[in-house]
Amino acid sequence: MKKAFNFLTEYSLLLIIGALIALVWANINYESYHHFVEYPIWDHGFIGHGHYDEKGHFHRTLTLHYLVNDLLMAFFFAVAGKEVWEAVALKSGPLRGKKALTPLVATSGGMFGPIAVYLGLAYFMGSDTYTAVANGWAIPTATDIAFSYLIGRIIFGAGHPAVRFLLLLAIADDAAGLIILAIFYPSGELQPIFILYAGLAAFLVYILANWLPRRLDGDDPKNPVSTKVRKRFSFWPYAIGGAITWLCFQESGIHPALGLLFMIPAIPHAETDFGFFAKEEEHEHDLLNDIEHGLKIPVEFILFFFGLMNAGVAFSAIGDATWLVLAGLFIGKPFGIFICGWIAAKPLNFGMPEGMTYADIFVLGMVAGIGFTVSLFVASVAFDPGAVQDAAKMGALLSFAAAIISIVLGILFKIKKVH
Repeated sequence: MKKAFNFLTEYSLLLIIGALIALVWANINYESYHHFVEYPIWDHGFIGHGHYDEKGHFHRTLTLHYLVNDLLMAFFFAVAGKEVWEAVALKSGPLRGKKALTPLVATSGGMFGPIAVYLGLAYFMGSDTYTAVANGWAIPTATDIAFSYLIGRIIFGAGHPAVRFLLLLAIADDAAGLIILAIFYPSGELQPIFILYAGLAAFLVYILANWLPRRLDGDDPKNPVSTKVRKRFSFWPYAIGGAITWLCFQESGIHPALGLLFMIPAIPHAETDFGFFAKEEEHEHDLLNDIEHGLKIPVEFILFFFGLMNAGVAFSAIGDATWLVLAGLFIGKPFGIFICGWIAAKPLNFGMPEGMTYADIFVLGMVAGIGFTVSLFVASVAFDPGAVQDAAKMGALLSFAAAIISIVLGILFKIKKVH
């Protein structure tokens, strides 16, 4: 239990504190909270919400909310994207090969199950409700990796194969979530040419700062050119490239929080992936891991401000969208993961990880129903500010209840911990 608490402190405690401050503040003085969140930092700049003034002139206004959600959260998604990239691209990545097939198929259930429950219930609640809430269908597809991992370890123990299964599922879920955000939740009118510019910028940085030095090194095991380039320039070519790709994403209409993802494959990285949250990665000193290590503490504070900027919802905001999000997470997630996990293991004959049962899959499916961070983020982009957005955010916040339900299910199904 001490290790679990240490993990919570390391990865998510500041996020919880920020969210709790926002909840208390919003329920004491909502107007004051809203004024703080939307406080304009810089008007008529090149960063911020784009809008037209009364004279029809387009300009951008940088608010605290935009600074956190659209700019700073790009670092959070970059860290998540780095884990997804390593899991998919590296030879030892956990999402490669037959070992990943059952978790990947189960992940599809963890996406389509919540969508079916959310939209299905909304449809039966009437056309007015359906029209108001339909755009939030992706909110319950999210899984909060950090909190799910924490609860998974409490229920199964650190050595149980269900914990690794849960991490594989959560990483694949993150990958799908990034795609959903990019395709279905644009921040403005789509301008595909800027995505091309972002890709070109990342490619040029890769060629000049990564590929070319290694090419010049040839077969020299000392890698003199690569070493000299890294010592002289460090991470700066990638930082400059990241700034360019982020600006391109802002102009493209795709959410700017995804703006650093193109740079991840361009950065020199190790050929071995030890898995998500693996302690072994602390000893890896390739540039990609060094950058991730350097971002760890800043991202913790970014998540504090993310909670502060987004969790300020009045308790009176609970509404239809709240119950739909919770139904998607608490019903669609576990049953979708269980059904698709069974299909993968039996009819498709991909098999089950050794030491796992179908009861384990159902319980970890409920653990995956903790949406929180990413669900909160999707709610903030799926709806305009107002009653529906607040109700959806409340559903994301209350998804913490999945942790309690999961622990109870673990006791009822007599899940044996493996340490």
